[in-house]
Amino acid sequence: MAAKTMSRKLLTQGAEGRVYIGKWLRHSVVFKERFPKQYRHPDLDAQITRERLKAEARTLTRCRMVGIRTPVVYDVDFNKNMIIMEKIEGSVTVRNYIYDAVNQKLSMENQNLMSLAERIGKVLSKLHANNIIHGDLTTSNMLLLAPYEYSEIVLIDFGLSSISEATEDKAVDLYVLERAILSTHPHTEKFVSHILSIYKTQGGDAASEVIKRLDEVRYRGRKKLCFG
Repeated sequence: MAAKTMSRKLLTQGAEGRVYIGKWLRHSVVFKERFPKQYRHPDLDAQITRERLKAEARTLTRCRMVGIRTPVVYDVDFNKNMIIMEKIEGSVTVRNYIYDAVNQKLSMENQNLMSLAERIGKVLSKLHANNIIHGDLTTSNMLLLAPYEYSEIVLIDFGLSSISEATEDKAVDLYVLERAILSTHPHTEKFVSHILSIYKTQGGDAASEVIKRLDEVRYRGRKKLCFG
């Protein structure tokens, strides 16, 4: 990749890698780069990293094929352990949208927020109906486009994603989101409940089984907190 075709600026750094924004072949893009894990043997680390990159790119593409909005994957550079994908312009995270609503003294039962919960429930139902497990569902990994009150949910950050038909995996996916929302956004119990209600309604019998399993996952989570 010629240097003149790519320019970038660091946006964030996490446990798994670094995220940059910049230009690539005249596109506004996000560069997601995984860095080596020093605690793993180099050959094993290279193999795991390569498989993770392939899995993330495949999942992003699979989502778009079934009608779930995700960033377009432009390239996967295995030499640099990097995925180059579309930058979603003009977006806001669901996390910040909820914060802004709270700052405006809006109730979590406000019509716009209940509409948001409905849209989240629908996209998660479609995700799981196609056996796609996100692996890190949080309100920071969901984007809205203007006008935010009507925007479809754009899902990002599939670095821990997988493909699975297992009810347990889908229940854990929902549990991660539930805990993330309740811990990040106070007084959101009814908001979460509406997400799960829509998920169940949209997904039929299969989704009902996931919700039943979610109760078991919650129980194990509480038990773990109590006994370590």
